[in-house]
Amino acid sequence: MRNHRKNTVLAAAAIAALSLGLTACGGGDDATGAKDAGSAAASQPAGGSAAGGTADQTATKGGSGSAGGSTATSSSSGGSSSGSTGSTGSGSTGSTGGSKTSGAAPACAYGDVKITAKKADEVPTEHIVLTATNTSGSACTLLQYPLIAFGPIQTAKDVPAVAKSKPAAPIVLKAGEPAYANVRVALGGAHEDNKVVGEFNVNLFSADGPAEGSIVVKAPAGGLAVDEAAAKTGYWTYELRNGADEF
Repeated sequence: MRNHRKNTVLAAAAIAALSLGLTACGGGDDATGAKDAGSAAASQPAGGSAAGGTADQTATKGGSGSAGGSTATSSSSGGSSSGSTGSTGSGSTGSTGGSKTSGAAPACAYGDVKITAKKADEVPTEHIVLTATNTSGSACTLLQYPLIAFGPIQTAKDVPAVAKSKPAAPIVLKAGEPAYANVRVALGGAHEDNKVVGEFNVNLFSADGPAEGSIVVKAPAGGLAVDEAAAKTGYWTYELRNGADEF
């Protein structure tokens, strides 16, 4: 009886030990599965993040395409700017060229102008006003002052110019425009050195000095009593000026 009981106890103990062993083995497998599952789970989020990061980078690179678009736009703007510059430069150059052309009108030659003389409103006559009208059909520059000879050109005394009447810039005459010069012919009253002239000669200046060719100017009605020692001339000007053309 005792042996039977002992055997029964041993058998129960063996069965219990076997159960425990099986349980331990099953638990190990579960643990391993759980560990693998956990690792997989841990790996998957990490992989998801990496994939997400790649997608983000791709999107960022796509953004670079936008930057490239901006660059292209900037380039296009640069083209417009360049076009504007070209247009402006061209216009300015053209404009400047135009100014130089008008400022550099050739000197009036003796065949380009008609000169007339008129007595000043005074008695006795001390001054005359010369009017030079551009008849050439194009602009020309009337330089300096009239070179006047009251008598034969070879022997006549030069009529000096009055410095204060010199204008600030050369006189450029368009076609049909006049210019004026005030000329003193005498000091007034009868003088034994006065001579009566019915006409006289006027020469013009070129850029290099006195120009070739004389213009014969008729004296006003009745002729002029000229005192060559007192004669003086003003410079050509657009209009006679108080002070500058008074001498």
